[in-house]
Amino acid sequence: MLYHVQGHVQSLKAAGVEWLPRGVPWAPAAHVQEPARVKAAPALESSASTPPVDDTVSTEAASGLNLEHVEQRRQALHVLAEEVKTCTRCPELASTRTQTVFAHGEPGVELCFIGEAPGADEDAQGLPFVGAAGQLLNKIINACGMKREDVYICNILKCRPPGNRTPLPNEAACCRGFLERQLELVQPRFIVALGSCAAQNLLNTTTPLGKMRGRFHDYKGIPVVVTYHPAYLLPHRNPDKKKDVWEDMKMLLTRMGKPIPQK
Repeated sequence: MLYHVQGHVQSLKAAGVEWLPRGVPWAPAAHVQEPARVKAAPALESSASTPPVDDTVSTEAASGLNLEHVEQRRQALHVLAEEVKTCTRCPELASTRTQTVFAHGEPGVELCFIGEAPGADEDAQGLPFVGAAGQLLNKIINACGMKREDVYICNILKCRPPGNRTPLPNEAACCRGFLERQLELVQPRFIVALGSCAAQNLLNTTTPLGKMRGRFHDYKGIPVVVTYHPAYLLPHRNPDKKKDVWEDMKMLLTRMGKPIPQK
């Protein structure tokens, strides 16, 4: 048990977690009837460098460990969000923002959407994609047979650039560590990069969006789909591009093994 705890602590440290709430001290229970056992997953087996341990674990205990792990990641994300709130690495952004905009969603979801930066509505409410572009993103998510609560939504920047301008390279670089730690804790199975700014910063490339669409990219082993930002699809801009976004979403759903809803 100590080996598993130490390993988990090390994994949290590697993800950038430096503090967690203190729990109730553990004390061994006496004369507890041993529950039914099942074979443990390979990841829980002992290594050659550690003393041999029993390679079985109760079904109830295995389930509890999984729930505990998700809760610890949720707490770690909360700690990270609090750290972001006090960030002043970009003086202009720190002095002009109403508040930081961290994310919307829970760890352990299958899909994560990453946008460019908060806008005026997001800066006011403290949540990503709540303005006109956000309403369109909700429709895209619903068209895929999911709900907003089923996905994780964040941005390259956690602060609104003045006048909604495009994030500067040094601003994206300052926020990069926050984004990477976020994704390590959320652990999505798939990512959708919304717009060229999000795609180029996430994937560290200068390739135009048009050349990145239609195929999968890789971010630390996670498949990434690149598509247009919802703001680009608004009626006063390029609503005809919605069909291209739907093609990108169908490609994603097929890879995810999900049915493609009929429009």
